[in-house]
Amino acid sequence: MIKNHVRTLFPFVIEVLQADVRLPFVVNKISINRNGSAILLAGSDGLCVMYLYGRASMNDGATICRTVSIGSQIYFNSNNIIRTLEISWHPYSDTHLGILSSDSVFRLFDLSSALGQPEQEYYLQPVEPGRCRNASSICPVDFSFGGDHLWDRFSIFVLFSDGSIYILCPVVPFGSVYKWESMLEIYSDAQTFRLKSANPRAVSNSNFAISWLEATFPELHHQETGGGNLSALKAQPYTLFDASISMQGPLLNVCHGGEEDSEARVTECEGRAVSLLYNTISKDSVLVTAWSGGQLQIDALADEIQPVWVVGSPPRLCVDSCDRILGVAMICESIPGDRSIVTLDQTPDHTVWSGHPPPLLRLAMVDLALPGKKGSSSLISMFVDPLIPERIYTLHDGGIDSIVLHFLPFTNQTSDKDESIRTPSVHSVLSTCQGQSSRPSPLFGFVALSDSFGYSWIVGLTSSQECIVLEMKSWDILLPILVDTEKKSTSLDESRDVDTPDIISKELLDGPKPVLLPPSLPKLRSITADSIEGRSTLHQYFKLFHENYVEYAHKVYFELKHHGPHLKKIIEDQHDRLREAQQKLLKVEEKQEKLEERVSRTTELHSLLEERLQRLRKLPGMHKRPLSKAEREFKSDLDRFTGVELDALHSSIEALNARLQRYTCSLQNNLSNQQRQIPGRRKNYVQDNQILDLQSSISKLSIVNGENTKKVKLLESALQSRESSS
Repeated sequence: MIKNHVRTLFPFVIEVLQADVRLPFVVNKISINRNGSAILLAGSDGLCVMYLYGRASMNDGATICRTVSIGSQIYFNSNNIIRTLEISWHPYSDTHLGILSSDSVFRLFDLSSALGQPEQEYYLQPVEPGRCRNASSICPVDFSFGGDHLWDRFSIFVLFSDGSIYILCPVVPFGSVYKWESMLEIYSDAQTFRLKSANPRAVSNSNFAISWLEATFPELHHQETGGGNLSALKAQPYTLFDASISMQGPLLNVCHGGEEDSEARVTECEGRAVSLLYNTISKDSVLVTAWSGGQLQIDALADEIQPVWVVGSPPRLCVDSCDRILGVAMICESIPGDRSIVTLDQTPDHTVWSGHPPPLLRLAMVDLALPGKKGSSSLISMFVDPLIPERIYTLHDGGIDSIVLHFLPFTNQTSDKDESIRTPSVHSVLSTCQGQSSRPSPLFGFVALSDSFGYSWIVGLTSSQECIVLEMKSWDILLPILVDTEKKSTSLDESRDVDTPDIISKELLDGPKPVLLPPSLPKLRSITADSIEGRSTLHQYFKLFHENYVEYAHKVYFELKHHGPHLKKIIEDQHDRLREAQQKLLKVEEKQEKLEERVSRTTELHSLLEERLQRLRKLPGMHKRPLSKAEREFKSDLDRFTGVELDALHSSIEALNARLQRYTCSLQNNLSNQQRQIPGRRKNYVQDNQILDLQSSISKLSIVNGENTKKVKLLESALQSRESSS
C-alpha cells in the first residue's frame, strides 16, 4: 500500500494506492517511470510493477491498481539463486526496464509485450577467458544509463567490484523515442568523419554506425525528401547480424605521456566499488564512483563515446512469422589486446572513431569520513539535484551529504570563464549519528524533488517511519568567493581617534587669552581711586578682565552644562565595566580552584597510565619482531580476499550453481517429454551417449564447484585463525 501524502505539508491523505494481489516480498525500492504511469516495487525476493491507470476498483478509500510480476522465472525461481543487483527505468522509454543481475547479464524488459522474457540480453565478459587476475574484475555491482548527449543516450555504463567501468554502446529499447535534431547531429557527424578520415579502422567503425542508424531510424536516410519536418524518431527493432556490441573499457585516466598506474588508482580508495552515477552537466559527462570505504571518485569523460562492434560474433535473434525481431541476445566482450592509453598530445585523428574507449579526466577525490564499523562496509546511494545538476546528494549510514562541483573542464571552457580550479564543496545536510559513540540509524528512503516555483526539496524516511522534508538553498551555491585584497586595514590608534568624540573644545582647553595691559602711567601709584583718572583706569582694567576671564568662564560653564549628561553616561559605563571586570575576576578565582583540582587529577591519571604502559611493555608479546615484507604482502592479500575476493567468489559460485540447476531441470524436462512422445520404441543410443557425456561434464562441474567451496572454506578458516592469533 502506498500513501501519497506528507503530513507536514498537507493535513489529509491525497490518495492511497493498493496492489490487486498480495506481494510475497518486502519492498525496499520504489521508482516511478518517465510519464508517471507505472511504479516499480522491488525487493530481494521479488519484482513487481503497479500500473496507476486502468484501475480495477475502490476498496475502503484505497485505489486498487493492477500489479504484475517481472522476470519471475529468471530471478525469483525456487531452483534459481540469481540476485538482482540494480533495477532502473530507461530514460527514453515508458515501458522498458533495465536489470543487472549477479550472473553478469544485463537484461532489458519491455512491459508492453512480454513480462517474463527479456527483450534484450547482454552477457558481460569484460576479461578474456583464462586471463582473470582476480574474481572482483568479473563481478558487476551497478550500472547507469547515459544522458542527453550525442552517443551517451545509447550508452550503458557498467561498474565492476574492482572499480573498473565499461561501456555498452549502442543499446536502444525497441520503440523508444528520440529527438530529430539529436539523431541528425550524430548521423551527420558520422558521415562527415567517414569522408574526411584516412584511418581505415575509423572508417569501418563509422560505416557500421551509419548502417545501424539508417536501419534503426529509417527516416534519417530519407532526410532530403521532407524527413526533416519530423520532431521525434521512433527506434525500430534492429541489430547487426554478424557482429555483437563490444565492451569498451576499462576506462583509464588520461595522462601526459606516461602510463597510468592502475594499482595506484585502486589503492586510493578503500574496500570495493558499490555504486555508480552518470550525470550530464552542460557539455560535460561526469561519472561518480562510490566505494565502500566512504570515498567518492569523480571523473569526467575526456572524449566522446562512439559505438564499437566485435565482428565475427553474431547475436542470437528471436523473430516472429514475418521475420520481425522480437528479442536479441549476445555476448559482449572487450576487443583483445586493445588497452592503449590516450595521452593529451595525441591528435583527434588517432582517437576519434578508432574504437578506443574514452579516457577519464580526474576531477576530485572526496572522502565522506563515514562512521567506521568493524567487519562491515557502507552502501552509498547517489542522486542528482533536479534543479542544479552540479549538486549531488549521497545517502549513507551516517546521513545525507551534499557535494557541489565548481569546476567542469568543457563547460568552463565553452563559457569563456577564467576561473581557477576549485575543489568540490561538501556539506552535511542530515546526520543520523547522535554522537561518536552512538550507532547510526540509517534512512530507509530518500528522494530529491523540485516544484514549479523553482525550489528544491529533499524527502527522507527514517527508521521510526517519520518523514523529513528539507528545503535546499539553490541561488548562491555556485557563486564564486570574492575577497577584497585592496582594502586597507586601519590601525588601532586611528580607530581610537575616529571612535572617540570631542567632549570639550580645544579652545577652552587652551585657557583664556593673555591680557594685554595698557601702558602704565608714571604717577599711577599716586592716583587715588576717587579721582577721575583713577576711575578711568579701573574701568579700563575691569573691561579687559571682563572681556577675557568672565567670557571664558561663561563658555566653560555652557560647555560643562551641555556635556554633563554625556559625561555622566560615560562615567556610568565605566562603572558598569568595572563591575563586570570584578565579577569576572571573582569567577576566575572560583574556577582556579577547580582547575587546580583537574590538573592534580590529570597528573595522577598520567602517572597511572605510565605505570600501565610499563607493565604492558613487560608482556612477552611486545618483544615480537615486526612483520617482514613478505608477511605484510600476505596479510594484505588476506585482507583483500576478506573484503572483495571472497564475496566475488561466493557470487560466482552462486551463479554457477544457478546455471547448473537450470540446465539440470531443463534436461530432465526434455527427457520426460521425449519419453512421453515416443512410447514403446527402442532407445536412441546416440542421444543416450550425448546424455552420458552431459552427465559426466555436469559431474566434473560439480567436483570443480566442490573444490572451490573447499578452498573458500580453507580461506575463511585461515582468516579466522589469523584474526584470533592477532
